[in-house]
Amino acid sequence: MSAYELLAIIGALAVTMAVLHILIAKQTIGQASIAAGLAAGFAAFTAVTIYSEGVMPLWVNQTSNLWGVQVWWDLLMAVGLALFLIAPRARKMGMNVPLWTLFIITTASIGLLAMAARLFWLERAAASEAEAKVPS
Repeated sequence: MSAYELLAIIGALAVTMAVLHILIAKQTIGQASIAAGLAAGFAAFTAVTIYSEGVMPLWVNQTSNLWGVQVWWDLLMAVGLALFLIAPRARKMGMNVPLWTLFIITTASIGLLAMAARLFWLERAAASEAEAKVPS
């Protein structure tokens, strides 16, 4: 098994654990620290990848065959759908959605995870504030 195959399997296992947590925990507000940690970790991995291989292999990888294009379209649809679902909540919390969208367009999941971290933090702060206003 190559190092790349191992990294792919680790990623699949990590996402599987995250999905199981989401299904079991049934939280109404996400964990800002987890989303921020994932954004930072993935940004670091991306920086190492760009440093060691450059940016052009990304384009070559996505345009060399139908599978590359399929994976590219899948990424675009997944990021677009996630933004579609998160944008109304972000607007409600007063976030600058056009600026966050620009960040997401340029960084994909890194920006999306960072936006989710900020959104979760704002939602928790609003919930705590609302709780504090309720008389006992």
